[in-house]
Amino acid sequence: MLQLHEGHHHHPSVESRQQVADSIWAQEHITLVTVGIDIGSSTSHLIFAKVHLQRRTQSLSARYEVVSREILWQSPILFTPFLSDGTIDATALGQFIRTAYHEAGLHAEDVDSGAVILTGEAIKRTNAQAIDELFAAEAGKFVCATAGHRLECVLAAHGSGAVAASKAGGPVLHVDIGGGTTKLALIHEGRILEVAAYAVGGRLIAQDEAGVWSRMDEAAQETAADLGVMIDPERLRDQAVREQIATRLADVLHRVITRQLDDPLTQRLQLTEALSWPVTPERITFSGGVSEYVYGRETRALGDIALDLGRAVRGLIDDGKIPLQLDALPHGIRATVIGASQFTVQVSGKTTHAENQSMLPLRNVPVVFPGLRLPDAVDAPSVQEAIETACRLREVNRQATMALAFEWQGDPEYSRLRAVCEGIYRAFCVPARTAPLVIVIDGDVGRLIGQILVRELGAGSQVISLDGVALQDLDFVDVGQMITPPGVIPLVIKSLVFDAVQSD
Repeated sequence: MLQLHEGHHHHPSVESRQQVADSIWAQEHITLVTVGIDIGSSTSHLIFAKVHLQRRTQSLSARYEVVSREILWQSPILFTPFLSDGTIDATALGQFIRTAYHEAGLHAEDVDSGAVILTGEAIKRTNAQAIDELFAAEAGKFVCATAGHRLECVLAAHGSGAVAASKAGGPVLHVDIGGGTTKLALIHEGRILEVAAYAVGGRLIAQDEAGVWSRMDEAAQETAADLGVMIDPERLRDQAVREQIATRLADVLHRVITRQLDDPLTQRLQLTEALSWPVTPERITFSGGVSEYVYGRETRALGDIALDLGRAVRGLIDDGKIPLQLDALPHGIRATVIGASQFTVQVSGKTTHAENQSMLPLRNVPVVFPGLRLPDAVDAPSVQEAIETACRLREVNRQATMALAFEWQGDPEYSRLRAVCEGIYRAFCVPARTAPLVIVIDGDVGRLIGQILVRELGAGSQVISLDGVALQDLDFVDVGQMITPPGVIPLVIKSLVFDAVQSD
């Protein structure tokens, strides 16, 4: 502060001005070291990053947003280790992670936050438990998310940069071809409209450590049977046989993309509901291990059929059989999270509904953000449908502990509030809830929403309604106990971070 002294202006020294600037910067900016760990059926890898967050408004409850990212170190790609009984070798995986920390020059205490994403075989109960134990000491600052087929589609679309890229140009079909599955996401203007998954991948057939073609997944056997080809380790030594199977798998993707779904094999390899194509894509992008071959960034055969599959898919594009413009993306096999941002937000208690606080604190609660549109006349069934669609994409059990976040738009008229609450009630409270439901709204209608849900609709005692906080999809929140005075509930918000600017 500028002060007067004996009638003269006293000018702060360079040091004091720098201290003031540093103090302001510290309040408005946060720098975190974070880690993203991806553990899947075929491969696992790890990324350390530094993320810089900036508070967007002057409010104490304002959201910090990631404004820059810097990759510090990336591990080599590890073929996920399995034991003879088919479970993941947690000891070998733990050694891989410890080695990664060492080679990156980091210790556990150097890392502020992290995200562990489990997919495929890793989400099976015994595997997930073993992996959880690896990160038990870091439970407070790590988010651990299990991703089924739909959430894998969402994460791949974000992690590849396809969601960010879709904001320029027309609709995009993103195709993530991994080791065992292909995940598709139809994206328009930065929003994922639909997803689908098929059992098509580059490691459906693979060699073991001895060089024997011993891995023949069920989808590969289905494909061989469709071709009338008998496969065993001896026959798979023939490159022509492997190419034949890879070409048929590429044909399945061709049929999906061109909407020729009457093919029996395509139907058998379908893992989710098919795309209904609400928009027609103009561009196509790829990620996953096989994408490295589609884009020509990798040319080596790595003991599986990924090279053959990638070349077959690229041939369909070059020949015009997949009639979409091929766009390149920055991330292929590493299309995943690079970590999690973490910061604390205080929520005013003035418009909060939290009658039952015995459920608090809550930790690592998944957030569903359905992107509700609230017209002047709100339709409760439309609210319900938007919420249930978002829960399917996020793969959240609507009866488990979870958080619903949305933006309040328009006037807080009773009829509009009631319709929103009826949609929430139908989505989450039928049957009656037994697990906490945290509703988080950016506007100042938290108390009204909570009172209508609990006192008028009978949603039960497991509902807490907070406002003044802006959340987004793929967030997780820790909800603390109320602090009285001043009557606020602290939240720690952990957002999955990708190495690409994401859509609003």
